[in-house]
Amino acid sequence: MRILVTGGAGFIGSNFVRYLTKKHTDFDLTVLDKLTYAGRIENLKDTIDKIKFIKGDITIEKDIESAAKNVDAIINFAAETHVDRSIAEPENFVRTNFFGTYVLLEFARKHDMKRYLQISSDEVYGSIEKGSFHEGDALNPSSPYSACKAGADLLVQTYHKTYQLPVVITRTTNNFGPYQFPEKLIPLLILRVHRNEPLPIYGDGMNIRDWIYVEDNSTAIDMVFQKGETGQAYNIGAGNEKTNLEIAKVILKLMDKPESLITFVKDRPGHDRRYSLDTTKIRRLGWKPQHNFLDALKKTIDWYLNNEWWWEPLLK
Repeated sequence: MRILVTGGAGFIGSNFVRYLTKKHTDFDLTVLDKLTYAGRIENLKDTIDKIKFIKGDITIEKDIESAAKNVDAIINFAAETHVDRSIAEPENFVRTNFFGTYVLLEFARKHDMKRYLQISSDEVYGSIEKGSFHEGDALNPSSPYSACKAGADLLVQTYHKTYQLPVVITRTTNNFGPYQFPEKLIPLLILRVHRNEPLPIYGDGMNIRDWIYVEDNSTAIDMVFQKGETGQAYNIGAGNEKTNLEIAKVILKLMDKPESLITFVKDRPGHDRRYSLDTTKIRRLGWKPQHNFLDALKKTIDWYLNNEWWWEPLLK
């Protein structure tokens, strides 16, 4: 199968491309990425000889026409992802996350794609005090980032209902692992601990997220791509609900540094308190996470400590 992976040089996208090149050697992969600050060609250094890479923007029709010529399926990872940046500069998020999705959907519709997979986020549901969100629950985003992702999800679903485009959607909890840009919580904390710098924790640190190792997310996305029912969304999570403060304390313990490095800072505007997804639907397809949270976190710490060449230029 010939597949276009957009946003394939970002953190989650590059790990997925790495997984696909090992798992499905019969796939013909083209990766399109704008190479913004978080999408880096270095993320694909061990797979670049197994794929076709094109620098391009999903909001530009001619870039899609060039990259997606003769492909059978599109998997869309391309997105601006950092909530803080979306609050400060929402325009880029609207353009890439919503309008870019529209451009891809139009191309897929006009060229009779066999499959279109939209990579979304648990943040589209908003916060939940108790219980867990199911795929059919109302979307209630709290930030420009999550609003654009929610809008894109709805647009994807309408292209199935209106044009019968064979779409599927994945909504995943917080990922962690190699090649994650240092503005995200876990790599930010790891590198600050490594450099004996204060660890900034929003508010009281009691905001809860469910964490999934990026390799487990890759296997889940592949499962949905292969077996997911057309027109459906699938929640992906590992059941590792932790407060931000817990994450900081675990990293400090694993790296043998004092908790005095923790520093509480002013909370983010509209900061969701808790995310939680019901994953019954994808588990019925036969998927389940394979990595223990603590073991995966140790692997992640080791990766950052052993790959200074990757992150050191980013801190400058």
